[in-house]
Amino acid sequence: MWSKRISRRTILKAGGVALTLPLLEAMMPRRVSAAVQPKRMVNIGATLGFYTPSWLPETTGFYYENTEYLSVLQRHRRRYTILSGLSHAEQVGRQPHNSEITWLTAQTHPGQDGFRNTISLDQAAGDYLGYVTRARTITLGTMTPQSQSYTATGVMVPAESSATRVFENMFLEGTPDQVAREKARLRDGASILDHLADQRAVLAGNLGADDKYTLEAYFDAVRHAEVQLGKLQEWADRAKPAVDEAPPVDPGGPEYLIGRIRSHFSLIPLLLETDTTRVVSVMLQDHSLVPADVAGAAIDQHNLSHHGKVPEKIVQLRNIEIEIIKAFRDLLDDLHERNLLDSTSVLFGSNLGNASSHEAKHLPILVAGGGFSHGEHRAYGSGEEDAPLSNLFVTLLRRMGVETDSFAQSTGALDLSSPSSSPGTATLTRTPKRSLEDRPARDLLSRR
Repeated sequence: MWSKRISRRTILKAGGVALTLPLLEAMMPRRVSAAVQPKRMVNIGATLGFYTPSWLPETTGFYYENTEYLSVLQRHRRRYTILSGLSHAEQVGRQPHNSEITWLTAQTHPGQDGFRNTISLDQAAGDYLGYVTRARTITLGTMTPQSQSYTATGVMVPAESSATRVFENMFLEGTPDQVAREKARLRDGASILDHLADQRAVLAGNLGADDKYTLEAYFDAVRHAEVQLGKLQEWADRAKPAVDEAPPVDPGGPEYLIGRIRSHFSLIPLLLETDTTRVVSVMLQDHSLVPADVAGAAIDQHNLSHHGKVPEKIVQLRNIEIEIIKAFRDLLDDLHERNLLDSTSVLFGSNLGNASSHEAKHLPILVAGGGFSHGEHRAYGSGEEDAPLSNLFVTLLRRMGVETDSFAQSTGALDLSSPSSSPGTATLTRTPKRSLEDRPARDLLSRR
């Protein structure tokens, strides 16, 4: 019990260094429990999948048999749930890897003629929350500006690929001149939009019906941008949170696959703890280079994902993927140690169930934290038919406070608030053999 309340804006200052305070009981209203924290969401999509025999347990329930990859996460076993038998329908696209652009949206036929994406899970949550934080959502990518985040109009939200740059933008205040220039930039942006809006009547008078419709859609986007700029101007007048942690260092180049993943993951707890944002999405991309920070790797991850059941390639692929799983484990460590995990729903998985054949079915999906009932492997669908992954998205959105009964292809919501089986008894239901990529090849491989 505290004797005096303090402001959440209170920081400690000494010698020009400012230290932000975490959320303390004394910062909360006296009638609100200290356990009450804002709901948060983290989505991590690995575009090249995970080698199924090393990922997917063959048994379901609380006493599922650990796999090679899940053994890495053992200390968090009661803090996450493995879900199998989930996917989006009609994911055959123009290119074999097009399903990566619909992993968070569930739109059908990605990349084909006439395709237009829909809103992604993270942006739906961000639209609901609005600008209660400095950044409505933050989208990260380990290699390029490509992301899995899309607006309601189907426009991709560019990813930031430099963790260092995100840190600087979110936490470094800058000199007075720099702040002034930033405010001027925002003002210029608004005046430009106003100027464009003034030309509407002149332009419309010289256009046909189809062009007028296009122009109206454009000005709708302009009005939306003006709202966003207005919100940004409000935040430009507020001090950024001061932190006592060193900025993450971007590795030397794209060949540092694991280093880039870890630098992005290191940002997430800091962004959430300072309430800079409540929604973060990360796309783990194909770097197309041999990883310089994975022992024994001699081929790039993309080519290894098309292993053709060659044991030597599978060994290298597993080595890379184990390092990714370790980085994810360390992220869960950090979230748990900062008391953020219970209030943060963490979605970790891929748009590909079998990357070797570009199959966007039977996806590897893990959900951690968020206050859900965890510790199980839950299998959905039947035979070759998967259940909609969108059902999980409905559940995650509801946990964020969004009152919705549907999202994209959903037919309902998954109940993760209570156990599906009793922790006191073992469940020995076997997952269908179709879920495993390659049993014979697995037997040839040495276990780590």
